[in-house]
Amino acid sequence: MDANEKKLAAAVAAVSAYIQTEEEALVMPPPKRPEPRRFDQGNLWSLSGRQGMMQMRNLMQMKTFNRLR
Repeated sequence: MDANEKKLAAAVAAVSAYIQTEEEALVMPPPKRPEPRRFDQGNLWSLSGRQGMMQMRNLMQMKTFNRLR
């Protein structure tokens, strides 16, 4: 086999493998997605604490950036 025949054989094998995997993907059922978490399942105290920390960071950043001008 010369180089062109080897390249052609490799290309044909790759295309056939790709087609086979696509056909298998069509037959398989889609994966189940986990249900999104609802807010009523969380702890309201931790949610309030995170919100307070984010607000404090935002205020500190605004104060810092205003001094740089």
